[in-house]
Amino acid sequence: MRKRSNRVALCIVGAAAFTLAGCQEEQVDAQAYPDRESCEKAALSGGLLSAEDCDKAFAEAQELHVETAPRYDSLAVCEEQHGEGACGDEASATGGSGSGSIFMPLLAGYLVGNMLSNRAGAARSQPLYRTPGGGFAAPAGNTTYSSNSGKAKLGAGQFARPAATVGKPPMTRATAASRGGFGNTGRGVGG
Repeated sequence: MRKRSNRVALCIVGAAAFTLAGCQEEQVDAQAYPDRESCEKAALSGGLLSAEDCDKAFAEAQELHVETAPRYDSLAVCEEQHGEGACGDEASATGGSGSGSIFMPLLAGYLVGNMLSNRAGAARSQPLYRTPGGGFAAPAGNTTYSSNSGKAKLGAGQFARPAATVGKPPMTRATAASRGGFGNTGRGVGG
């Protein structure tokens, strides 16, 4: 009986190690751009995307910006989270939709991931916003990047669709503080 239990324990440990190895997140080539023109310029010199893909990725980032950008109840709270001059009212930040009493960060670039293993030639993007520490973060705010331009390998999860904020109550100073502020986790991207 003793030998059998050792074998079972060894099989369980081996299976657990195999399972953990299989759970590692897929890494994808990613590039951040401060604007569409920077992506198109990089495309001409053999960048991550073609000029057409740059346009599609930028459109996706703009769409996500309108739907998922952090929203605040005052300009002061927004600027505390994103920096002075980095916010506007919802109507101006989304190109005319929304009310003037909700504030959100202005788009400060976009992050594109090349999801080649999922769909041939598919790119996914995320809008980028300034953080109070001078970095940049996507709408979820869970990872901060040192720059809004540069290349890196990132987990495919960084390109998951963030939760919608449109139509939800805007954050107050208290709710922003209770979440630890926008973009409070560090990660380097740049080049």
